[in-house]
Amino acid sequence: QVQLVESGGGLVQAGGSLRLSCVASIKTFSLIAVDWYRQAPGKQREFVARVASSDSTTYVESVKGRFTISRNNAKSTVYLQMNSLKPEDTAVYYCHIERQTWSSRDYWGQGTQVTVSS
Repeated sequence: QVQLVESGGGLVQAGGSLRLSCVASIKTFSLIAVDWYRQAPGKQREFVARVASSDSTTYVESVKGRFTISRNNAKSTVYLQMNSLKPEDTAVYYCHIERQTWSSRDYWGQGTQVTVSS
């Protein structure tokens, strides 16, 4: 089965930076797209960023120019570099893999808490 483990969350002041990591225990890592989602208190989980196997990236409008998603296939790791953080970025951030041809479901990590203070 697939396992996703996030790390790197913490407490930072507005305007600060943080880098999240997601390590995937999957041998075909280089062939798949990986996403970051986030869920703030009282809100629905929302898409944040995606990096495809081609290294093509996609971002939600609210983080464009501030967040950068990247991958290191040798380490089976996806990163989310977050700069110019705002209090509204406060949320639990989750790593995600969409349904694949070999699976009937998608996969989620356990989440890592990001808190941005004013």
